[in-house]
Amino acid sequence: MGCLPLPILFVLGALIGRFIGGDNGMLWGSGIGLLLGVVSAGVFIWLIRRGK
Repeated sequence: MGCLPLPILFVLGALIGRFIGGDNGMLWGSGIGLLLGVVSAGVFIWLIRRGK
């Protein structure tokens, strides 16, 4: 898992935001993608530590 979801979701959010809302949508999409990446990494780490 590592850090890979962060840049992938960041770029994916930017592309979707650009498609839907232009430049302003690109900013919002990249921010939402970054937030989703951080949250998913945190949940993944929490699930791994909970298993021990």
